[in-house]
Amino acid sequence: MSAPTVSLDLSGAQPVVSLRGDWTLGELEGRLDGLRDEMSAPGVRSATHWDLGQIGRLDTLGAAVLWRAWGDRLPEALTVDPRTRRMLDTVAVLGERRRDVGPRIGPLEAVAAIGRTAFSVGRQMTALLAMIGQIALDLVHSVRRPHELPLREMSANLFKTGVTALPITALLGFLIGIVLSYLSALQLRTFGADVFIINILGIGIIRELGPVLVAVLVAGRSGSAMTAQLGVMRVTEEIDALITMGVPRSLRLILPKVAALVCAMPLLVLWTSAAALFGGMVAASIQLDIGYGFFLDTLPRVVPIANLYIGLVKGVAFGLVIALVACHFGLSVLPNTESLSANTTRSVVSAITCVILVDAAFAIATRQIGMPGG
Repeated sequence: MSAPTVSLDLSGAQPVVSLRGDWTLGELEGRLDGLRDEMSAPGVRSATHWDLGQIGRLDTLGAAVLWRAWGDRLPEALTVDPRTRRMLDTVAVLGERRRDVGPRIGPLEAVAAIGRTAFSVGRQMTALLAMIGQIALDLVHSVRRPHELPLREMSANLFKTGVTALPITALLGFLIGIVLSYLSALQLRTFGADVFIINILGIGIIRELGPVLVAVLVAGRSGSAMTAQLGVMRVTEEIDALITMGVPRSLRLILPKVAALVCAMPLLVLWTSAAALFGGMVAASIQLDIGYGFFLDTLPRVVPIANLYIGLVKGVAFGLVIALVACHFGLSVLPNTESLSANTTRSVVSAITCVILVDAAFAIATRQIGMPGG
């Protein structure tokens, strides 16, 4: 093995660039930048005759370096043996394919892109429905055989998705309550309607802001963790190992996550709404001199209890949606790290989008429920 070298011969009628040594990965390591500088020199770059007959060995890396140095085309005059020429031809074909692959924009391409997206959404929905059906079968199986219910897995997931989320949800809820109360107070004070801040905070937080805020946090926190966990198990083939051993993946992996998040979400909604109301109460006391006792006494009178029920039901629905989407994308991960990162991102985005859609459906279905005077 010998080091690769570049030499320029000016003794003939035209300059000739001669290459010697082994142009392989092992020999090019640490020398690649220097060789590129030599081949980009004005005299070497302008030469039209290259002599590769003295090259000992050439791999794809060396051929790619030469192809790039030649400007993605062969020199006008090239002295080369058949084996080296085949390697250069292979790299040339790959370079042509790389240039051919590019974004094509036109009416037909746009229609094709819409069709591919529609088929992809259809496949995703079919797989999601299949998973929902399997979870229903697992529930029936667990009712018939209670001793096979994965209680440990449910308890562990309930702790990870619920208990560990209490500090961050309480902090964000408290801060959101302060911000909402402060901004509302600026407008209400203008019209002398200070007392109506209780109505705004109560209905806005209990009915809408609390559930949606918790859902977004849980989708980004617990939903992504579920997808990543299942995705890593796909990459390391642990799920295939469970199937080989006869362990149902849906009963041991999917059902505990869905059940835990469905149970944890309404509790987190209640906890976060209470923290947000407390933050709003503190800000209202500072901004509008509304006492804590008056706030707590007025809140249940101006906010119907139906709003609390709607918020808790939203928590259950949001938890179900987030868990299903997270598990679906986790099982869709291919055995490579790029697919893992892509599906984790899709999981969070899709979960938040579904939460907003479900919240809009709730808003339409319950528009006459729980509103003062409704």
